[in-house]
Amino acid sequence: MLIPRWFAPFAIALAAACSTGSDDKAVQPAALFDAAAAVPQGQPIEAVLTDAPHVPPPIDRKTPAKVVVKLEVIEKVMEISEGVEYTFWTYGGGVPGKFIRVRQGDTVEFHLQNRADSKMPHNIDLHAVTGPGGGATSSFTAPGHESQFTFKALNAGLYVYHCATAPVGMHVANGMYGLILVEPPEGLPKVDREFYVMQGDFYTVGKYREKGLQPFDMQKAIEENATYVVFNGAEGALVGDKAITAKKGERIRVYMGNGGPNLVSSFHVIGEIFDRVYTEGGTRFQENVQTTLVPAGGSAIVEFVAEVPGTMILVDHSIFRAFNKGALGMLKIEGDDSKDLYSGKEVDSVYISDKALSSAPISAAAAGLKSGKLSKAEQVEAGKVLYAGNCATCHQADGKGLPGIFPPLAGSDYLMADKRRSIEIALNGLSGKVVVNGKDYNSVMPPMSQLNDDEVANILSYVRDSWGNRGDAVSPAEVAAARASTPRPPGAAE
Repeated sequence: MLIPRWFAPFAIALAAACSTGSDDKAVQPAALFDAAAAVPQGQPIEAVLTDAPHVPPPIDRKTPAKVVVKLEVIEKVMEISEGVEYTFWTYGGGVPGKFIRVRQGDTVEFHLQNRADSKMPHNIDLHAVTGPGGGATSSFTAPGHESQFTFKALNAGLYVYHCATAPVGMHVANGMYGLILVEPPEGLPKVDREFYVMQGDFYTVGKYREKGLQPFDMQKAIEENATYVVFNGAEGALVGDKAITAKKGERIRVYMGNGGPNLVSSFHVIGEIFDRVYTEGGTRFQENVQTTLVPAGGSAIVEFVAEVPGTMILVDHSIFRAFNKGALGMLKIEGDDSKDLYSGKEVDSVYISDKALSSAPISAAAAGLKSGKLSKAEQVEAGKVLYAGNCATCHQADGKGLPGIFPPLAGSDYLMADKRRSIEIALNGLSGKVVVNGKDYNSVMPPMSQLNDDEVANILSYVRDSWGNRGDAVSPAEVAAARASTPRPPGAAE
């Protein structure tokens, strides 16, 4: 029998649905399940909610239930970067909001509380809800009040939730988003580790890493000119001691969301290939994916096996966001070397810049500056970390540079002869021939004016106190004066 051409896509889909492969069977029945007709069984269950990067345990129920979700809105000041504070609006006290896990067919009784000390009304729009506003029209909640509504979890998948109170963009930009997972009735395939990661873009009046309490900048947000792009609410939230961890041979699942409000994420794990990507949080997966797009207000589920030990780097591969706005995290995999799969050093600290070092000295210097008691020792320690992330690639970790290319900073007569000149070079760059310690160098140093005054001061204080150099510290005020009185070259940050 001939099959009409228009029927071919449906024939293919039908064939896929009839596949006997175990992986397809783990996903496909959700499409055949009549969630709308599901009736809750047993007593109501209070949902287990978790903070990122943690995920509630898989659901082992075989029947639908009434699930009670209680979520509290908390407006609070937290660090978005070392020494940089921001007033976040949160679901549950952190960014992203609590991870919610239910089963397809569950009846969800949702309680939204807005703390009495909040300054703004809030609501919630869950993309898992079928109904007006995704729940937003039923959950407008003034400070000190609580709202309640109920919905049926009709569709399996990973969904974003966010605030939809006007101005919507401002509420989302302040951190009001999270993820809700609706598991298919038979559950998801078993894995060894699950993690919750969510990207967001933030817009502050001050520039990247400018210290102090930073207000929200509406104009930057409208122009989509993000100051920070981060995972889990802050630069460094998944770095160092806060890195997510696994063991060699374990299968890992990452629930990846993007709260936005504006930017699409190009999610990538340096050193890994995604075995499966459930694109946009749906129930079908693509295989062997290097980088996956996660839209603002969207999600993805990625899975892979930790085959090689070491530190794998999570990034938004719109790469300036990773190294200049904060969208960088770490997955540390423990286990014996797999020389047959990969031979090399575990972490190249220059490659991942200052993220390889503790940021505690930067915090200490920021606190000292804020209190008016910043010491040279604090500047030097902070400068050491910042130097690793901004200068060590060319000038090398030992300050000796590269012969004939990058001049040494160690024992440098050129550097130490003129303090003001060194500040201006750091801000405005230097191109052409220079003579250092009697040797010629001819290369280009780009301006580093994207750094804040205190960062430039700390780096130069470190350099002037290291490798045989002996000089006084550079103050942020000196850098500010040089910045104000000298022009930046075209294209440089102000």
